[in-house]
Amino acid sequence: MSTQPLPLEGITVVAVEQAVAAPFATRQLADLGARVVKVERPDGGDFARGYDTAARGLASHFVWCNRGKESVAIDLKDPRGLALVRRMTAGADVFVQNLAQGAAARLGLDAATLCAAHPRLIAVDVSGYGARGPYAHRRAYDMLVQCEAGLVSVTGTPEQPVKSGIPAADIAAGMYAFSGVLAALVRRGATGRGGPVEVSLLDSLAEWMGHPLHHGTHGGAAPARTGLAHAVIAPYDAYPTADGGLVLLSVQNDREWRRLAEQVLGRPGLADDPAFATNAARV
Repeated sequence: MSTQPLPLEGITVVAVEQAVAAPFATRQLADLGARVVKVERPDGGDFARGYDTAARGLASHFVWCNRGKESVAIDLKDPRGLALVRRMTAGADVFVQNLAQGAAARLGLDAATLCAAHPRLIAVDVSGYGARGPYAHRRAYDMLVQCEAGLVSVTGTPEQPVKSGIPAADIAAGMYAFSGVLAALVRRGATGRGGPVEVSLLDSLAEWMGHPLHHGTHGGAAPARTGLAHAVIAPYDAYPTADGGLVLLSVQNDREWRRLAEQVLGRPGLADDPAFATNAARV
């Protein structure tokens, strides 16, 4: 067993967080050794605790996103509670929040305010639509953002769009918040200064839609919904077999196609057949 310290040992994170996006980001910091102190409401805590009871009586989302953390119940509407969180933040390396848009600023817990008071602090604001613009004060939900970013337009079958089976927008925002903190820690190591990190669900998932964007912009049409099939790679689907089952093929390039034709299908001629020899022809 390795005796090497984890990369973020000695780093303290204070998180006023709920749901998935911010908790997923801070859980990854905890996985790397950071001490994460999660601030929850006294009246029930993070509402994700109540999603279900599937994980031995606990909510599966909550268990997934909050391992390795400490938790404290503090009422931010009480001046004493707010003062306590501010003192905690003054001694922290990282502060993360994903309160409703505008709430952190009203409490003086937004990134701009905190970084002005504590130059070494890395302060992360996770929001639905960013701090500016016409959608800034709207509530954001994962399914809505999946629709607005275009993910559902390329997910599902030709007959029916579907959302991802996991909270893709929340996960995307959590990943970018996590990587933003790591980048800010590296910068602080070089400059001695922290700074703000701003992440939104819409921006994060829209970035993941880069392939459909380029395909639609330069290819003349957006990728179609194709179920398990791939819009621009073939063979890539579940194919029926003679015994009534399905076999899943995912051939990524022409070398793999040649091996499939020769070693699996027993039809080596397909590898050189102009109708099948290249991925563009197979599609």
